[in-house]
Amino acid sequence: MLSRTIDVPLVVLTLSAALMTFPAVRQYGLSLFASAGVAGILAGLAARPVLSNLMAGVQLAMTQPIRLYDTVVVENEHGMVEEITSTYVVVKLWDLRRMIVPLTYFIEKPFQNWTRETSALVGNVMIYVDFAAPVGVIREKFQEILKQSDKWDGKTAALQVTDLKEGTMELRCLMSARSAGQTFELRCEVREKLIDFLQTEHPEALSRQISSKEEANSEEVPLSQETARKRARPV
Repeated sequence: MLSRTIDVPLVVLTLSAALMTFPAVRQYGLSLFASAGVAGILAGLAARPVLSNLMAGVQLAMTQPIRLYDTVVVENEHGMVEEITSTYVVVKLWDLRRMIVPLTYFIEKPFQNWTRETSALVGNVMIYVDFAAPVGVIREKFQEILKQSDKWDGKTAALQVTDLKEGTMELRCLMSARSAGQTFELRCEVREKLIDFLQTEHPEALSRQISSKEEANSEEVPLSQETARKRARPV
């Protein structure tokens, strides 16, 4: 397509130049040259989206912000670069859908490339516990879970108290894995095992806001039933 697009104006310009060398038909050469210029301008305006994508493709090929099989986040959608053409990119999403993105998107708008330099990622898990929770014991259990998991790459492991709210303490667990998929699975594994550990070994560490709400609701039930009985009595 690019070869034919270039051949057509070259043929027209050559023909116009050849006709302009003969005085008898010089006027026809000038007319053909002028019409070719006007046609070229109109064709350029009509093909502006295609040309912009082609130029973006050249820029992407030189700078390589994305490559095949890179893990990217585009328009809040997580996926993998499956195909790169001269005008668009096919992103295979996590649920096997395909997102078709024009090349100009990766030049004009910001996006996330999770595998630009390396595929390893750092993930986090937020745990909300009571002020009485033993942070040191939870940290030791967190590190034990990571050491027993085959998804942890052995680089990042940290548990920190990041915030204190009314009645709860926020714990942030940082961990790293070799890829985005393993990071997600590791986060789910850590979250599940930590909650199971707290429920079994330290139930007092769980947030008491839910239990307090349940107690308040249980106190309201007899009152409402008693009120209903009084209203049901005949006068």
